Amino acid sequence: MALFGTDGVRGLANGPLTADLALSLAQATAVVLGQGRSAEARRAAGKRPTAVVARDPRISGEFLSAAVAAGLASSGVDVLDAGVLPTPATAFLISDIDADFGVMVSASHNPAPDNGIKIFARGGVKLPDEVEQRIEYAIAGQKLQPTGPNVGRIRRFADAEDRYVVHLLQSLPHQLDGLHVVLDCAHGAAAGVSPDAFRDAGARVTVIGADPDGLNINDGVGSTHLDHLAVEVLRAGADLGIAHDGDADRCLAVDAQGNIIDGDQIMAILAVAMKDRGVLTKDTLVATVMSNLGLHRAMAERGIRVVQTNVGDRYVLEEMNAHGYAIGGEQSGHVIMSEFATTGDGLLTGLHLMAEMARQGKSLAELASIMTVFPQVLVNVKGVDRTRVADAGVSAAVAAAEAELGDSGRVLLRASGTEQLVRVMVEAENVEQAQRIADELAAVVLERLAL
Repeated sequence: MALFGTDGVRGLANGPLTADLALSLAQATAVVLGQGRSAEARRAAGKRPTAVVARDPRISGEFLSAAVAAGLASSGVDVLDAGVLPTPATAFLISDIDADFGVMVSASHNPAPDNGIKIFARGGVKLPDEVEQRIEYAIAGQKLQPTGPNVGRIRRFADAEDRYVVHLLQSLPHQLDGLHVVLDCAHGAAAGVSPDAFRDAGARVTVIGADPDGLNINDGVGSTHLDHLAVEVLRAGADLGIAHDGDADRCLAVDAQGNIIDGDQIMAILAVAMKDRGVLTKDTLVATVMSNLGLHRAMAERGIRVVQTNVGDRYVLEEMNAHGYAIGGEQSGHVIMSEFATTGDGLLTGLHLMAEMARQGKSLAELASIMTVFPQVLVNVKGVDRTRVADAGVSAAVAAAEAELGDSGRVLLRASGTEQLVRVMVEAENVEQAQRIADELAAVVLERLAL
C-alpha cells in the first residue's frame, strides 16, 4: 500500500506512524531531495543542504519532529527547527531562506491522536506524485551516512515567526484599523502567531482556541466546529470571526450575525476584489467540483471564469501553477493566493478578507451577498462497487435528475478513492428538492452497485 496519501503521510501516532518510520522517511527524503543542483552547489561551497522542520502542538509532534530532525542530520542535512508554526509558514520559510526542502509534522484538522508528515520541495512547494514515489522507494535503499564534520547540525530557527508575520503584513493592500475580529486558533499551530499578525495589521482581536496543551487540538474548536466561534462573535459584538484548523492552512469565517461564510464565499469576495485591482490573472478562479453552483453564477455575472479540478488543494494548486492563475481553493477553506503563498494559508486569507472589508467599508455579510449559496445535500452510499459508478442505470438516473433541475441545480457522483463508497451530491434552489433527489439517486446507486 502506498505510504503517501493525498496530503503527506498520515496516521495514528505510534500506530502506523512511528518514530522509526519518521526517521526512515527523513533519511529517504535526504537522499531524494538533498541531491539536487542547489544542494550540490552548497556542497561545492563547503556547505551542507538545509531543511526547515516545524510542527503543530500535538504531543506526538515532539517525538516525531525529533525523529525527522535526527534522520535529516544523520544524512548530512542541516536542520533549522522552527518549532510550532503553521504549515503555510513552513512553506514560506523554505522559500524565504532558499532551503533545499522542508518538513511539517501535522495532521491538520484531524484529532490529537493522529499525526502526519508533509514534505515540501525547494521553494516551499508540495511534492508531485512521482517524487513521493521516489522517496518511498528510497526508504528501502541505501542511506546517506556521512561522518565527522559532514553530519548535519540541528539549530533553532530563531526568527521564524517574525519573518512570517512580516511577510503577511507586507502582502496586505489595506490596514485593518477599526475592525474587531474573534480568532479561533483551534488550539493549534496558529495559536502563537495569528493573534499577533492580526493585531499588527491594525485589528482589535479577541482570541479563543489559543491554549494548546498537546491534546486539545481541533477539539470542539477551529474550522470544523464553528458554533462556538459564532457565539463568541455575538457575545463580543465583533465584526466577524475567523477560524483556522490545526495547522492553519484553512480559513472559514462567520459574519457579525453569526452566519457561516465558507471557502466558496471567501473566494468569491477575494476574486472580485482582485479583478477590481487588476491582479486577477486571466480573470480566472480555480475551484473544485464540490464548489457551490452559486459561486459559478456569481463569478459569471462579474466576468470571472471558474476552472474546476478534482477535490483536493493539491489539484487546485497544480492547475494554478500550470496556467499562472492567481487564486484558487476549496469550499472547506483552503484558499491559495499564488502571489504570496505556495499553499493554502489561513492567516493570509483571513487578513485579506478583512482588508477588503476595511477598503470598502462594508460588513462581511454585505461582501458575501455577491453570492447566493444553493442548498447542497451530500449522501454517502456505502457497501457499493465504486469502480462501477458509470453504470448505465446510474447514469440514466443522473440524467433524469439533471433534466428535472435544469439550470437551477446540479448533480455530482464521486467514487471514494479509498473506500467502497459513492458520494451523491445534489444542489437545488431549495433544500427539500435537493434532499429528495439525493435520496432517490442514492437508492439507485445502492440497488445497481451493491456488493
